[in-house]
Amino acid sequence: MGSAIEVTDLNFDEVIVKANKPALVDFWAVWCGPCRVMEPVIEEMARKYGDKIIVAKLNVDENPQTAAQFAIRAIPTILFFKDGQVVDRVVGAVPQSYLEEKIQALIGNTQQQ
Repeated sequence: MGSAIEVTDLNFDEVIVKANKPALVDFWAVWCGPCRVMEPVIEEMARKYGDKIIVAKLNVDENPQTAAQFAIRAIPTILFFKDGQVVDRVVGAVPQSYLEEKIQALIGNTQQQ
């Protein structure tokens, strides 16, 4: 579909918490090696599932308030949101197939409504 969108402390609530569809948010930093490993995977998730979920990235160095709000202690951390709430969390670099399973669980629930 598209590519991951950048979210910030200023627009996080509007774009993610108040969204009318589920969201995947990648908390990352420029200096983080595993974050760079995950970048193409996150972009692929945006292309593949961007019509069903919001795929976003938040730079923790530039947006410390949101990172602190969600107790991000290690990066990359990927949070999954549904109805404004965190429903799942993945810490560290993981295979694409693992993220796809999480996304399927997330959107599987929304398709039954």
